[in-house]
Amino acid sequence: MSTIAFIGLGIMGAPMAGHLIDAGHDVVGHNRSRPAVDALVERGGRGADSTADAVRDADVVITMVPDGPDVEAVALGDDGIYSCAKPGTLHVDCSTIRPDVTRALAEAGAERGIRVVDAPVSGGEAGAKEGTLSIMVGGAEDDVAAARPYLEVVGGTVVHVGPAGAGQTVKAANQLIVAGNIQLLAEALVLLEAQGVDTAAATEVLGGGLAGSTVLQRKAAGMRAREFAPGFRIDLHHKDMGIVTAAAREAGVAIPLGAHVAQLVGALRAMGHGDLDHSALLLLVEQLSGRGERA
Repeated sequence: MSTIAFIGLGIMGAPMAGHLIDAGHDVVGHNRSRPAVDALVERGGRGADSTADAVRDADVVITMVPDGPDVEAVALGDDGIYSCAKPGTLHVDCSTIRPDVTRALAEAGAERGIRVVDAPVSGGEAGAKEGTLSIMVGGAEDDVAAARPYLEVVGGTVVHVGPAGAGQTVKAANQLIVAGNIQLLAEALVLLEAQGVDTAAATEVLGGGLAGSTVLQRKAAGMRAREFAPGFRIDLHHKDMGIVTAAAREAGVAIPLGAHVAQLVGALRAMGHGDLDHSALLLLVEQLSGRGERA
């Protein structure tokens, strides 16, 4: 069993760290807000007051924080991972950030003797709680092999997709597909309701055909009930769609539908709904259709 420093104990990070504790690892958690650390301690882990304290004796450091600047802060700061962790430590970043930032972090880590793997995850809060996340992993083959036993504790699908940054590129594609699926599901539900169709029956039969998807399976019931408690917030998907559009621009790739959905996500956020689940795109479809309450 290993000593694992887990930085970022939010909606996704807390259950992931919990699974690692359950697997018998010594997990030392750090988070910007103390209650999340206290909850980890109650689960059987240990708490740290700083990143430096968390990583000093760790074999593995896992980060799960909101964005690239957050990863850079905890990795590159004077009291960060690359300054305070022992040489040979494995840094597994499960955050969703820009691929170019990941590549720069891998280079900075190598200069300090830190092995860096990008391992963004998909599956939302439910997948994190169930330990069934899909994890797309970038990095050197040996480093990915070293990270795999820990990733398989929290994920049901763990795939090495290429060198440093490749995991983040695949995650960008994932977020593009997810946003598009949610938007089309929202449009379908509003259409079905406008025609007086039983949406529970409709989504059941749609789920059994080619229109079936994990998005439909996990999101349709909440969308029908107008329940948008965040499993993955609009704020975060807005950030991710920025990553998608930047990566596409850099590669010279046209994503006309994706760019349009990115604007819809941004519009819903601008209306003050950034804290809602990304399935709240339904509210925007309703407003554009002149139905329901104003978003």
